[in-house]
Amino acid sequence: MLLTPEDITQRVAHLPEWRLEGQTLRRDYRFADFMAAIAFVNRVVEPAEAAGHHPDITISYNRVTLILTTHDAGGLTAKDFDLATVLNSLT
Repeated sequence: MLLTPEDITQRVAHLPEWRLEGQTLRRDYRFADFMAAIAFVNRVVEPAEAAGHHPDITISYNRVTLILTTHDAGGLTAKDFDLATVLNSLT
């Protein structure tokens, strides 16, 4: 179920590392090098799989971008914010 704009505003306030981009949540990470970036992406796999909710992932050398949205709902749902909270614990 899609969240209302008010719900989204309230929830994103608790995730200052993430930012809204349209109907998505985005977080950019920077690491020491490519190996550290890949190690982080590998740590994302288990919680994403456990949640049955998978981020869009972009890797560029030492930078990783995670984008969350619930594609089948057409925007942001509680799943996105729940997974963002879990992913915050990985760094």
